[in-house]
Amino acid sequence: MDLIVNGQNRTVNVASDTPLLWVLRDNLGLTGTKFGCGISACGACTVHLNGQAVRTCVLPVAAAQGQQITTIEGLSNVAGGGVLHAVQQAWIDEQVPQCGYCQSGMLMAAAALLSSNSAPSNDDIDAAMTNICRCGTYQRVRAGIHKAAKTLQLSRLPGTES
Repeated sequence: MDLIVNGQNRTVNVASDTPLLWVLRDNLGLTGTKFGCGISACGACTVHLNGQAVRTCVLPVAAAQGQQITTIEGLSNVAGGGVLHAVQQAWIDEQVPQCGYCQSGMLMAAAALLSSNSAPSNDDIDAAMTNICRCGTYQRVRAGIHKAAKTLQLSRLPGTES
């Protein structure tokens, strides 16, 4: 299988029905994407496939062949210049994680939401963020998304390009 992961071409020798999660973790060593449930319910395994948030525990690797895959390890590359993506910085600023296990999936879902909705309401966030957090940091997730949205909006204003 030929994959494009975090902007790099990667070739793996796996069965076409192997879940993308296990290819990322076991074959490519990208362990930031987490296993949570194995049934696409919790969202810990969320990555971007062509910019869309997808859950990889049930996605066969064949479905991702030739597609642009971005993992949590590549999210800062999307921001460019080695800086943190706005959602990553907002997560730090708002102290979103408690135990942190679900956070890579949460960050990927939040980044996908903000790429399609630059000013989400709480209802928009609730509808899009279907990831499960056992620690219950949902209010901080909302605060982080709102902060990241403001940061991204400010970065798009004329004269603020770096």
